[in-house]
Amino acid sequence: MAPNPITIHIPYDPAAIETVATRPKKRIEIVEPDPTWPYSYSILESRITAALPPTTLLYVQHVGSTSVPGLPAKAVIDIDIVVRDPTDEESYVPVLEKAGFQFLFRERKWHEHRFFSCDKPYANVHLFGEDSPEVVRHRLFRDWLRDPEHGDDREAYAEMKRRAAKESRERGEDVMQYNDRKEPVIREILRKVYKAHGLLKEDEENS
Repeated sequence: MAPNPITIHIPYDPAAIETVATRPKKRIEIVEPDPTWPYSYSILESRITAALPPTTLLYVQHVGSTSVPGLPAKAVIDIDIVVRDPTDEESYVPVLEKAGFQFLFRERKWHEHRFFSCDKPYANVHLFGEDSPEVVRHRLFRDWLRDPEHGDDREAYAEMKRRAAKESRERGEDVMQYNDRKEPVIREILRKVYKAHGLLKEDEENS
């Protein structure tokens, strides 16, 4: 049986990034939950759906820690945009830029990922195609942490985020090193998610 693409972890490869533009680095800091985060997302979602035609856009979703009520987070809204063809940049880059989203880089080898940013509200915007397993992982992880029964995982993740942010600040690291520090807890939670959804084979459960 072929491996499930949703459960396959592809390591981050900075050499595969094609930089289009850069933005000023922000201090890595975890803040307490802000009840305005869902509203900030709704503003951005409306801007995205107004900019992209239905022939291009499939859906938009709020992901990341700001999408989980009660979870401490960096004060940045994470958004997934799913389009029909991420390689067709002419169908979405110009209109997203006109709507206030800056195109920063592309990763052709990592699910044809494109990354945009926005300053007001401050956001990281990830763009994928409809067959990307990453958008499924983001949604499964978010929904698991939203579940009231998974408070222990939510707290473990919050603690790791605080510790990773502190260590990365002390070492002058950027957000990618911060993400690497969180990876063990994320992967352990995802293992639980995959098992609960029947996505792991027996050998993967024991590995």
